[in-house]
Amino acid sequence: MAETDPVDLTRRLIRCPSVTPEEGGALVLLGDLLADAGFDVTRVDRGGVANLFARIGPKGAARSLGFNGHTDVVPVGNTGDWTVHPFGAEERDGMIWGRGATDMKSGVAAWVAAAIDAAPDLPEDAALVLAITGDEEGDATDGTIALLDWMAETGEAMTACIVGEPTCPSHMGEMIKIGRRGSMTAYFTARGVQGHSAYPHRARNPVPALARLIARLDAHELDQGTAHFNASTLAVTTFDTGNPANNVIPAECRATVNIRFNDAHSSTGLTAWLREESERVVGETGIDITMRTQVSGESFLTPPGPLSDLVAAAVKAETGVMPELSTSGGTSDARFVKDHCPVVEVGLVGQTMHQVDERVDIDQIRQLKRIYARIIADYFA
Repeated sequence: MAETDPVDLTRRLIRCPSVTPEEGGALVLLGDLLADAGFDVTRVDRGGVANLFARIGPKGAARSLGFNGHTDVVPVGNTGDWTVHPFGAEERDGMIWGRGATDMKSGVAAWVAAAIDAAPDLPEDAALVLAITGDEEGDATDGTIALLDWMAETGEAMTACIVGEPTCPSHMGEMIKIGRRGSMTAYFTARGVQGHSAYPHRARNPVPALARLIARLDAHELDQGTAHFNASTLAVTTFDTGNPANNVIPAECRATVNIRFNDAHSSTGLTAWLREESERVVGETGIDITMRTQVSGESFLTPPGPLSDLVAAAVKAETGVMPELSTSGGTSDARFVKDHCPVVEVGLVGQTMHQVDERVDIDQIRQLKRIYARIIADYFA
């Protein structure tokens, strides 16, 4: 039987305009391809989001290796800034160009191709599972979470999972991810009394109070890093009064901070610290400050062990490079998968993801398929 071509599948997926939350035909394409290869395929749509579950091998298998990825992509931005059609999947200079080429339709294509080719040789007690979402680049509330909820309800399970996000900063084999920092955002609103800037004693200016709070947060050292994580960070992302007049003291002022935190913290503990600092400034200034928080995910770690060893060995065998075990970068859907089973992320070089003229090296797609094929073979050996 001819091998499944991940490069052709990458092209076909890029041509699906699946900008979050649009399915764009990408999951239909994958569902048909996997069903033709003998996989049991189920659409797990929720909240207007399209998701796909596929399995080959017995339900409840003793060994069930899963893959989690996404076919949704970020918007293309100004199409006039692109030198190619964003969904044209044009091939030139050894690259395939288009939105999603790197993040992460090539990764999905490489795993699907490897899984289809490996399926006929699976042991009787083994299963391959694919959990593909259309909501990783969006709010992520009805994507991988919906798939995991559905799996729990129906008795489907993975004993280990690979997430196919781009993990390499500059060259193939450079890095795999065994964890991710947590992410949370805090929104502050300070309220005073509006007045004329010539008569500040008749007003209550919220700006200095909120500036004091934000300066304290910015100056605070959260930690110096842990065994597997760099130091946590806090970034001030907005500070705004919405006041166009230079002779008016505003009644209200807003600011936002984003925290990326390691395993020395939890969102609960950080929220308590933010509230304590806020209440301290309220006591000092008499200005009312309210806060709300949004948590994108907690930090997590898959401790180095059998799964990361297996993945690292497969990467080294196919690239000649022993990958660094990293927890760097932003968030991914691995933050949800880790509650279901051990998870490791391994994928392509991610230099052009989310950029204009996003593109992927064709040779790297084939190399990633070989890495995935080796992971599958070694996991079930």
